[in-house]
Order: sequence, then structure tokens, then C-alpha cells
Amino acid sequence: MDARIELVLKALSPDSRYKVRPAQQAAMAGLSVSRFYDLFREATGTAPARYLRRCRFEKAEELLRTTNMSIKEIANHTGILDCSHFVRDFAKSYGMSPRAYRRALRGRRNTIECRQS
Repeated sequence: MDARIELVLKALSPDSRYKVRPAQQAAMAGLSVSRFYDLFREATGTAPARYLRRCRFEKAEELLRTTNMSIKEIANHTGILDCSHFVRDFAKSYGMSPRAYRRALRGRRNTIECRQS
């Protein structure tokens, strides 16, 4: 992987509350925007915005599994400030709302615990 893209990937954080525009990412890497896009896609298989979105939802999924944070807190923690957009986009990606996802995980855990007893 190109070291300049690695630098940008390390700087991108799924729990960042601010948005780093592709032009800023390109500048960080010392590349033109078009060259940055080409190298980023080559390295990750996707565009920068989609990559960051995927990282944010993976982080949200982890928080739903491992914490009791509210949906709004998780949305804010992953840098998605509009909770309704977070819920809608999570449902598009995972086939269910964050609340339903958490319930399904808890139901699955309870079933496993019952079988082990």
C-alpha cells in the first residue's frame, strides 16, 4: 500500500466528530485530489467517503455489541451527528435498526447461555 494512503488511513478515525474532506485528505497525502482518489481506491477498493462510512458503522456495530450506550450516543461517538440519518443508514446497511440489531444480539446471547447451562 502506498505510504501516503496509509498516512491518511491512520488519520481517519471512525469516532471522529469532524469531517475531513477528500481535498484535505489529498493535501495530507501531498497528492492532487484525482490522484488521491485513484490511489485510495486501489488500496482500499472503495472511495474515501464510503470507506469512512463503513468504518463508522463497524464501530457502531461494535458499540451496540459491547456497551449500553444509547443509540444517540453511539451515533455521536461515530461522528454521525444526525441520529435519524444514523438509524436510517444503519438499517440500510444491516437490514434492521440499531435497536433491533442490539435486541437480536441479546436474544442470541441468551439462547447461547441457556444451551450452555
